[in-house]
Amino acid sequence: MMPLESDLEAEYHVIRAIVTRVLDEDIGPGDVTSRAVVPTSAYATGVLVAKQDGVVAGMAVAYHCFTQLNPDVSFIELKRPGEPFAAGETLAEVKGPARALLTGERTALNFVQRLCGIAALTRKFVDAVADTKVQIVDTRKTTPGLRALDRAAVRAGGGKNHRLALHDGILIKDNHIRLVGGVRPAIEAARANAHALFKIEVETTNLAQVREAVAASADIIMLDNMSIEMMREAVEIIGDQALIEASGGIDLSNVAEVAAIGVDMISVGTLTHSAPSLDISLELQLSP
Repeated sequence: MMPLESDLEAEYHVIRAIVTRVLDEDIGPGDVTSRAVVPTSAYATGVLVAKQDGVVAGMAVAYHCFTQLNPDVSFIELKRPGEPFAAGETLAEVKGPARALLTGERTALNFVQRLCGIAALTRKFVDAVADTKVQIVDTRKTTPGLRALDRAAVRAGGGKNHRLALHDGILIKDNHIRLVGGVRPAIEAARANAHALFKIEVETTNLAQVREAVAASADIIMLDNMSIEMMREAVEIIGDQALIEASGGIDLSNVAEVAAIGVDMISVGTLTHSAPSLDISLELQLSP
Protein backbone atom coordinates (compact mmCIF):
# COMPACT_ATOMS: atom_id res chain seq x y z
CA MET A 1 0.00 0.00 0.00
CA MET A 2 1.39 3.37 -1.02
CA PRO A 3 1.73 5.79 1.92
CA LEU A 4 -1.26 8.12 2.09
CA GLU A 5 -1.04 11.83 1.36
CA SER A 6 2.66 11.48 0.59
CA ASP A 7 4.45 14.72 -0.18
CA LEU A 8 6.44 12.80 -2.78
CA GLU A 9 3.65 11.05 -4.69
CA ALA A 10 3.91 13.61 -7.49
CA GLU A 11 7.59 12.68 -7.86
CA TYR A 12 6.93 8.95 -8.25
CA HIS A 13 9.37 8.40 -11.12
CA VAL A 14 12.10 10.40 -9.39
CA ILE A 15 11.77 8.30 -6.26
CA ARG A 16 11.81 5.04 -8.16
CA ALA A 17 14.97 6.00 -10.03
CA ILE A 18 16.77 7.05 -6.84
CA VAL A 19 15.71 3.93 -4.95
CA THR A 20 16.71 1.64 -7.83
CA ARG A 21 20.19 3.16 -7.90
CA VAL A 22 20.69 2.95 -4.14
CA LEU A 23 19.36 -0.61 -3.88
CA ASP A 24 21.75 -1.66 -6.64
CA GLU A 25 24.60 -0.09 -4.68
CA ASP A 26 23.74 -2.08 -1.54
CA ILE A 27 22.68 -5.41 -3.03
CA GLY A 28 24.94 -5.89 -6.02
CA PRO A 29 24.61 -9.49 -7.25
CA GLY A 30 22.40 -10.39 -4.29
CA ASP A 31 21.84 -10.48 -0.52
CA VAL A 32 23.89 -13.59 0.22
CA THR A 33 23.09 -13.62 3.94
CA SER A 34 19.31 -13.60 3.55
CA ARG A 35 19.50 -16.15 0.75
CA ALA A 36 21.60 -18.46 2.89
CA VAL A 37 19.69 -18.10 6.14
CA VAL A 38 16.02 -17.35 5.40
CA PRO A 39 13.76 -19.74 3.44
CA THR A 40 12.10 -18.41 0.29
CA SER A 41 8.71 -19.25 1.76
CA ALA A 42 9.17 -17.22 4.95
CA TYR A 43 6.86 -14.25 5.55
CA ALA A 44 7.38 -11.59 8.18
CA THR A 45 5.71 -8.58 9.72
CA GLY A 46 7.51 -5.59 11.07
CA VAL A 47 7.23 -2.08 12.44
CA LEU A 48 9.31 1.04 11.99
CA VAL A 49 9.84 2.33 15.51
CA ALA A 50 11.21 5.73 16.49
CA LYS A 51 13.94 5.72 19.13
CA GLN A 52 13.85 9.50 19.51
CA ASP A 53 11.49 12.41 18.86
CA GLY A 54 11.20 13.74 15.32
CA VAL A 55 9.01 14.69 12.36
CA VAL A 56 7.77 12.25 9.71
CA ALA A 57 9.34 12.36 6.25
CA GLY A 58 10.45 9.84 3.65
CA MET A 59 7.87 7.10 4.14
CA ALA A 60 7.13 7.03 0.40
CA VAL A 61 10.80 6.28 -0.19
CA ALA A 62 10.76 3.43 2.31
CA TYR A 63 7.70 2.02 0.57
CA HIS A 64 9.62 1.88 -2.72
CA CYS A 65 12.66 0.30 -1.08
CA PHE A 66 10.55 -2.72 -0.16
CA THR A 67 8.08 -2.94 -3.04
CA GLN A 68 10.74 -2.69 -5.72
CA LEU A 69 12.25 -5.82 -4.23
CA ASN A 70 8.90 -7.60 -4.04
CA PRO A 71 5.52 -6.12 -5.03
CA ASP A 72 3.79 -8.38 -2.50
CA VAL A 73 5.12 -6.27 0.37
CA SER A 74 2.44 -4.26 2.19
CA PHE A 75 3.56 -0.92 3.67
CA ILE A 76 1.13 0.98 5.89
CA GLU A 77 2.04 4.49 6.98
CA LEU A 78 0.67 5.30 10.45
CA LYS A 79 1.58 8.98 10.44
CA ARG A 80 1.41 11.52 7.65
CA PRO A 81 4.35 13.59 6.37
CA GLY A 82 5.01 16.50 8.71
CA GLU A 83 3.47 14.88 11.78
CA PRO A 84 5.61 14.98 14.91
CA PHE A 85 6.39 11.75 16.69
CA ALA A 86 7.84 10.77 20.05
CA ALA A 87 10.39 8.14 20.96
CA GLY A 88 8.72 4.74 21.13
CA GLU A 89 6.02 5.48 18.56
CA THR A 90 5.40 3.20 15.58
CA LEU A 91 5.66 5.08 12.29
CA ALA A 92 4.75 2.35 9.79
CA GLU A 93 3.94 -1.34 9.46
CA VAL A 94 5.34 -3.70 6.84
CA LYS A 95 4.38 -7.22 5.89
CA GLY A 96 5.56 -9.55 3.16
CA PRO A 97 8.22 -12.00 1.99
CA ALA A 98 10.90 -12.01 4.67
CA ARG A 99 13.82 -11.88 2.27
CA ALA A 100 12.55 -8.67 0.68
CA LEU A 101 12.10 -7.02 4.07
CA LEU A 102 15.59 -8.01 5.19
CA THR A 103 17.22 -6.94 1.94
CA GLY A 104 15.51 -3.56 1.87
CA GLU A 105 15.85 -2.84 5.58
CA ARG A 106 19.10 -0.88 5.63
CA THR A 107 18.35 1.20 2.54
CA ALA A 108 14.86 2.08 3.77
CA LEU A 109 16.16 3.04 7.20
CA ASN A 110 19.01 5.11 5.77
CA PHE A 111 16.49 7.18 3.84
CA VAL A 112 13.93 7.49 6.63
CA GLN A 113 16.46 8.32 9.33
CA ARG A 114 18.03 11.04 7.21
CA LEU A 115 14.80 12.55 5.90
CA CYS A 116 13.08 12.56 9.30
CA GLY A 117 16.20 14.26 10.65
CA ILE A 118 15.96 17.01 8.03
CA ALA A 119 12.26 17.49 8.78
CA ALA A 120 12.88 17.61 12.53
CA LEU A 121 15.66 20.20 12.25
CA THR A 122 13.59 22.30 9.85
CA ARG A 123 10.69 22.27 12.31
CA LYS A 124 12.97 23.65 15.03
CA PHE A 125 13.93 26.58 12.81
CA VAL A 126 10.32 27.17 11.76
CA ASP A 127 9.14 27.11 15.38
CA ALA A 128 11.89 29.56 16.37
CA VAL A 129 10.49 32.24 14.02
CA ALA A 130 6.81 31.34 14.39
CA ASP A 131 5.86 34.78 15.71
CA THR A 132 7.29 36.60 12.69
CA LYS A 133 6.53 36.87 8.96
CA VAL A 134 9.77 35.09 8.07
CA GLN A 135 9.89 31.95 5.96
CA ILE A 136 12.64 29.39 6.53
CA VAL A 137 13.96 28.19 3.17
CA ASP A 138 16.49 25.60 2.07
CA THR A 139 19.47 25.93 -0.28
CA ARG A 140 21.15 23.88 -3.03
CA LYS A 141 23.48 22.38 -0.40
CA THR A 142 21.80 19.00 -0.75
CA THR A 143 23.16 15.47 -1.09
CA PRO A 144 24.09 15.02 -4.76
CA GLY A 145 21.41 12.99 -6.50
CA LEU A 146 18.96 13.25 -3.58
CA ARG A 147 17.79 16.86 -3.88
CA ALA A 148 14.12 15.99 -4.49
CA LEU A 149 14.05 13.93 -1.30
CA ASP A 150 15.90 16.51 0.80
CA ARG A 151 13.58 19.28 -0.39
CA ALA A 152 10.48 17.22 0.38
CA ALA A 153 11.78 16.65 3.91
CA VAL A 154 12.23 20.41 4.35
CA ARG A 155 8.60 20.90 3.31
CA ALA A 156 7.52 18.20 5.75
CA GLY A 157 9.24 20.18 8.49
CA GLY A 158 7.30 23.32 7.57
CA GLY A 159 10.05 25.03 5.58
CA LYS A 160 9.91 26.33 2.03
CA ASN A 161 12.04 25.48 -0.97
CA HIS A 162 14.38 28.00 -2.60
CA ARG A 163 15.08 27.53 -6.31
CA LEU A 164 15.22 23.88 -7.35
CA ALA A 165 18.29 24.16 -9.55
CA LEU A 166 20.22 26.54 -11.76
CA HIS A 167 17.55 26.52 -14.46
CA ASP A 168 14.60 27.90 -12.50
CA GLY A 169 15.80 31.05 -10.84
CA ILE A 170 18.35 33.85 -11.18
CA LEU A 171 20.61 34.21 -8.18
CA ILE A 172 23.61 36.44 -8.82
CA LYS A 173 26.38 35.41 -6.43
CA ASP A 174 29.77 36.80 -5.49
CA ASN A 175 31.66 35.11 -8.31
CA HIS A 176 29.19 36.40 -10.90
CA ILE A 177 29.64 39.89 -9.50
CA ARG A 178 33.44 39.70 -9.57
CA LEU A 179 33.48 38.39 -13.13
CA VAL A 180 31.32 41.20 -14.54
CA GLY A 181 32.62 44.05 -12.41
CA GLY A 182 29.89 44.81 -9.91
CA VAL A 183 26.35 44.31 -8.63
CA ARG A 184 24.68 46.76 -10.99
CA PRO A 185 26.19 45.43 -14.24
CA ALA A 186 25.33 41.89 -13.17
CA ILE A 187 21.70 42.81 -12.54
CA GLU A 188 21.47 44.77 -15.79
CA ALA A 189 22.93 41.85 -17.75
CA ALA A 190 20.48 39.44 -16.14
CA ARG A 191 17.54 41.70 -16.95
CA ALA A 192 18.67 42.08 -20.55
CA ASN A 193 19.38 38.43 -21.25
CA ALA A 194 17.05 36.31 -19.08
CA HIS A 195 13.36 35.55 -19.52
CA ALA A 196 11.22 38.46 -18.38
CA LEU A 197 9.27 36.32 -15.90
CA PHE A 198 12.37 35.47 -13.85
CA LYS A 199 12.80 37.47 -10.68
CA ILE A 200 16.36 38.66 -10.14
CA GLU A 201 18.00 37.94 -6.80
CA VAL A 202 21.46 39.22 -5.94
CA GLU A 203 23.81 38.34 -3.11
CA THR A 204 25.31 41.25 -1.18
CA THR A 205 27.97 41.26 1.53
CA ASN A 206 28.17 44.95 2.43
CA LEU A 207 26.02 48.07 2.48
CA ALA A 208 27.56 49.54 -0.67
CA GLN A 209 26.41 46.47 -2.59
CA VAL A 210 22.98 46.73 -0.96
CA ARG A 211 22.61 50.31 -2.21
CA GLU A 212 23.79 49.25 -5.65
CA ALA A 213 21.24 46.42 -5.72
CA VAL A 214 18.42 48.79 -4.72
CA ALA A 215 19.45 51.31 -7.38
CA ALA A 216 19.44 48.55 -10.01
CA SER A 217 15.94 47.43 -8.91
CA ALA A 218 16.79 43.88 -7.84
CA ASP A 219 13.67 41.89 -6.97
CA ILE A 220 15.29 40.05 -4.06
CA ILE A 221 18.37 41.09 -2.11
CA MET A 222 20.28 38.52 -0.12
CA LEU A 223 22.20 39.72 2.93
CA ASP A 224 25.02 37.21 3.07
CA ASN A 225 27.13 36.64 6.19
CA MET A 226 26.38 40.08 7.59
CA SER A 227 26.45 40.99 11.24
CA ILE A 228 23.16 41.71 12.99
CA GLU A 229 23.98 45.43 13.03
CA MET A 230 24.76 45.52 9.31
CA MET A 231 21.58 43.59 8.49
CA ARG A 232 19.52 46.15 10.42
CA GLU A 233 21.04 48.95 8.35
CA ALA A 234 20.50 46.97 5.14
CA VAL A 235 16.83 46.41 5.93
CA GLU A 236 16.37 50.15 6.50
CA ILE A 237 18.06 50.94 3.17
CA ILE A 238 15.95 48.41 1.24
CA GLY A 239 12.60 49.12 2.89
CA ASP A 240 9.84 47.75 0.67
CA GLN A 241 11.82 48.11 -2.56
CA ALA A 242 12.75 44.41 -2.68
CA LEU A 243 12.23 41.16 -0.82
CA ILE A 244 15.01 40.51 1.68
CA GLU A 245 16.73 37.19 2.32
CA ALA A 246 19.22 36.62 5.13
CA SER A 247 21.79 33.88 4.75
CA GLY A 248 25.07 32.67 6.17
CA GLY A 249 26.06 32.03 9.78
CA ILE A 250 22.46 31.60 10.94
CA ASP A 251 21.66 28.82 13.38
CA LEU A 252 19.13 28.06 16.11
CA SER A 253 20.94 30.35 18.54
CA ASN A 254 20.41 33.50 16.46
CA VAL A 255 17.65 32.78 13.91
CA ALA A 256 14.96 34.49 16.01
CA GLU A 257 17.11 37.61 16.35
CA VAL A 258 17.69 37.71 12.59
CA ALA A 259 13.97 37.22 11.92
CA ALA A 260 13.10 40.13 14.20
CA ILE A 261 15.15 42.50 12.04
CA GLY A 262 12.44 42.43 9.37
CA VAL A 263 13.77 40.14 6.63
CA ASP A 264 11.29 38.15 4.55
CA MET A 265 13.12 34.82 4.45
CA ILE A 266 16.09 33.09 5.98
CA SER A 267 17.95 30.46 3.98
CA VAL A 268 19.69 27.77 6.00
CA GLY A 269 22.10 25.32 4.38
CA THR A 270 22.31 23.36 7.65
CA LEU A 271 18.81 21.99 7.04
CA THR A 272 20.10 19.63 4.37
CA HIS A 273 23.87 19.45 4.69
CA SER A 274 24.19 18.95 8.46
CA ALA A 275 20.90 17.61 9.83
CA PRO A 276 21.59 14.63 12.13
CA SER A 277 19.91 11.37 11.16
CA LEU A 278 17.36 10.13 13.67
CA ASP A 279 17.42 6.73 15.37
CA ILE A 280 14.65 4.64 13.80
CA SER A 281 14.64 0.85 13.66
CA LEU A 282 12.79 -1.92 11.83
CA GLU A 283 11.70 -4.75 14.12
CA LEU A 284 10.72 -7.96 12.29
CA GLN A 285 9.12 -11.21 13.31
CA LEU A 286 7.92 -14.26 11.43
CA SER A 287 4.26 -14.21 10.49
CA PRO A 288 2.18 -17.40 10.37
